[in-house]
Amino acid sequence: MADEIVEAETIVEENGASEPMNSNEDSADLTLQKDEDEGKEVSKKKKKKNKSKKKKEQLQLTDPPSIPVIDLFQSGEFPEGEIQQYKDDNLWRTTSEEKRELERLEKPIYNSVRRAAEVHRQVRKYMKSILKPGMLMIDLCETLENTVRRLISDNGLEAGIAFPTGCSLNWVAAHWTPNTGDKTVLQYDDVMKLDFGTHVDGYIVDSTNTGIKESGIDVRLCDVGAAIQEVMESYEVEINGKVYQVKSIRNLNGHSIGRYQIHAGKSVPIVKGGEQTKMEEGEFFAIETFASTGKGYVREDLECSHYMKNFEVGHIPLRLPKSKQLLATINKNFSTLAFCKRYLDRLGETKYLMALKNLCDSGIVQPYPPLCDVKGSYVSQFEHTILLRPTCKEVISKGEDY
Repeated sequence: MADEIVEAETIVEENGASEPMNSNEDSADLTLQKDEDEGKEVSKKKKKKNKSKKKKEQLQLTDPPSIPVIDLFQSGEFPEGEIQQYKDDNLWRTTSEEKRELERLEKPIYNSVRRAAEVHRQVRKYMKSILKPGMLMIDLCETLENTVRRLISDNGLEAGIAFPTGCSLNWVAAHWTPNTGDKTVLQYDDVMKLDFGTHVDGYIVDSTNTGIKESGIDVRLCDVGAAIQEVMESYEVEINGKVYQVKSIRNLNGHSIGRYQIHAGKSVPIVKGGEQTKMEEGEFFAIETFASTGKGYVREDLECSHYMKNFEVGHIPLRLPKSKQLLATINKNFSTLAFCKRYLDRLGETKYLMALKNLCDSGIVQPYPPLCDVKGSYVSQFEHTILLRPTCKEVISKGEDY
């Protein structure tokens, strides 16, 4: 009916309206036109409502989280972290047009790491809501890792888990995750360091709070360490009626982060007396702090679970066929990102322990055993990933929790 009305109006315009139309026909046409206009308005409103409903459905978070963050942020732009301005000699960077242009060129990299950070925030919020005494540590880790895989749209080396979930307990400071079959249970009084990483295109977010305020372009690493130690060791903690002096663990550090490289060469100490090397523009750093009620010094102990291919290793000939096959699996799935035995089990690898030892003995793969303070002590860990942008400092992993 709408087509007929439009057609009649066109004919009248072409003929100059030489013959007046019948008043009944005219009123009927006007009524039809009005009905049609109203019908169009109603259909437009319905479409708008449907669109808004779709948007709301797409942006709605689930519990447990299950929607990939790339679907939640349809614009493809992910939220930036906490911005901290440079001070003193670097204050000019804030308004420099040249530095702003440098940032615009680096925007794709910033967006990739922000996507990884958004996954990290959502996963750690969810894990805090479900953690409770009595959980098997292996179930805890697999729940966390599967949630990361869903939210980051796991795609091997393009996006996924950056390193094994560390869930070190009490006097174990770092690098412990349960191997397959481990029956360790989270107890009521345990101090657990839940340390996990995410990555997009090899840009890693590592977080588990710290020397962030002191960090910045041209800041000496030793100055950051001295500031961290001064604050940390000004505290005491009372446990079961006994007061302990908090100590910085002197042989554990934060570190610079490179693409597909969790430890990129620079170490950020948490005690005074470190190296004079300076932080530089464009660098990523994991600012880590470890506080202990023990000796403040760790050693390697317990069964190893963490491994990582050496970043700069060249071609090393291997004689064992199983070692060659295992190395191919590592190259394909992890490259130079850290992995654990559970990840090899998940890929279907079997009877690989001798081949893994051979790769370690050959210098291709580096084992990272758990790092422990004295038994009976407690170690805590806080960490954030920061980016030293040309115009400001961005705490990439910052969230509502810390």
